[in-house]
Amino acid sequence: QVQLVESGGGLVQAGGSLRLSCAASGRTFSSYAMGWFRQAPGKEREFVAAVNWRGGSVHYADSVKGRFTISGDSAKNTVYLRMNSLKPVDTAVYYCVRDADPSPYYSDYAWDYWGQGTQVTVSS
Repeated sequence: QVQLVESGGGLVQAGGSLRLSCAASGRTFSSYAMGWFRQAPGKEREFVAAVNWRGGSVHYADSVKGRFTISGDSAKNTVYLRMNSLKPVDTAVYYCVRDADPSPYYSDYAWDYWGQGTQVTVSS
């Protein structure tokens, strides 16, 4: 069984930064892809970023490219999402995801394991 636990959410002013963390337990960390999705109130869940540890590829949604950075620490079984220049439209619940080989990576149905989510609120 795989468990994902997110942390690091909170309230921040526009232009500020936050770093989300996701601790994973289960099978070998480096053999999987991990990523982040988010869901704002009244909106559909959307892809944010993903990294495939097997091939080293990294993907970002256009809306966060240049502002967010996904990274990981295989020794700690943890993936991070560094969020800079935050905007009110970034307000959402952020979910950590993991899968052996998600395809397509930007679709939520491609990911088997989900965390409980952490709230990020950006005030104007």
